[in-house]
Amino acid sequence: MDDDRPEVLLTGLLFYDLVLTGLGKPPTPGEEIWTAGMGCGPGGIANLAVAASRFGLRTSLATVFGDDFYGAYCQEVLAGQEGVDLSLSRIADDWHTPVTVALAHGHDRALVTHGQEPPYSQDTLMGDPPEARTALVHLEAEPRAWLSKAAANGTHIYADVGWDPTQVWSTDLLDQLALCHAFLPNEGEAMAYTRTDSAVAALGTLSELVPVAVVTRGGDGAVAVDQATGEYADVPAVPVDVLDATGAGDVFGASFVAASLGGWPLEERLRFAVLAAGLSVQHHGGALAAPGWYGVDQWWRSLTDPALKRAYGFLADRIPADVGPPVHHAPVTPPTRPAPVAPVAPPARLSPEHSPVLPPDTARQH
Repeated sequence: MDDDRPEVLLTGLLFYDLVLTGLGKPPTPGEEIWTAGMGCGPGGIANLAVAASRFGLRTSLATVFGDDFYGAYCQEVLAGQEGVDLSLSRIADDWHTPVTVALAHGHDRALVTHGQEPPYSQDTLMGDPPEARTALVHLEAEPRAWLSKAAANGTHIYADVGWDPTQVWSTDLLDQLALCHAFLPNEGEAMAYTRTDSAVAALGTLSELVPVAVVTRGGDGAVAVDQATGEYADVPAVPVDVLDATGAGDVFGASFVAASLGGWPLEERLRFAVLAAGLSVQHHGGALAAPGWYGVDQWWRSLTDPALKRAYGFLADRIPADVGPPVHHAPVTPPTRPAPVAPVAPPARLSPEHSPVLPPDTARQH
């Protein structure tokens, strides 16, 4: 098999994120609040792409960019700055890149998004997906055709799922786990879909449906089972000061994939993912909060807590000799003139009857 194939394959909706922090309190109608912090950058599926690429993984992203300032800026960040392969992506004429304003308060955030459904669906972007070692996927009620093709190629599918606004939590969605190597929901989602009352009980049910089951628990860490190796792991979160939790779940998923590709034991994989997600919430959210090897190395070198030193001692043998340059975090404002980029091929001109769109229930996932 081609050793140059992508290590991570991604598709989904991209957003331009404007994140406001330090609100002091949530805004109320008719009130103006001045914030203490702000950051901007690519978001949505870009969160996974940057998080994976910063761990040195060959990352291929199929998404849609608008032919506007926001789209050009996100292309430059992803391809030029972060080294993400955009050859499967398209630029859509006369389509506005979705823009999200995130108001981060405490450990949560509220989102306001302006945008329209993109003119190209995931299946159109992917076509016959390239062979890849893994794909990080967000499962939706309507299965995507490209998923079964990727699984048939031998690609290991790592999947998560979002909150169901209908509150139905149809167990039909879990049928898609037959295509997956790993499933990584949070505890609320896991309990709702499995009709259980604890993260551990949900994990037990999910472990019967997929080789690797992981349930994330926010400030309480994560639990996981690997049926192939017979391993079980339960790890706590790393204590950090939370600035913005936007995209932390995406950083967790990409980090877990990076450790899995390295063949690490389950507990190490889980601790590494919990750490990376924890490091990400200390910065303005979205793609540029991902720590990468540089951020992990900085944390490890500065660590003085004896208990954490013991728990994360495996990093001494895992962190590469070259951790790369310092990572770029979300700027307050982007450059006014993004440099032109070439990696994205001009979009094909599809006639309306051949231009499928994502279904109306497609929602922003952070």
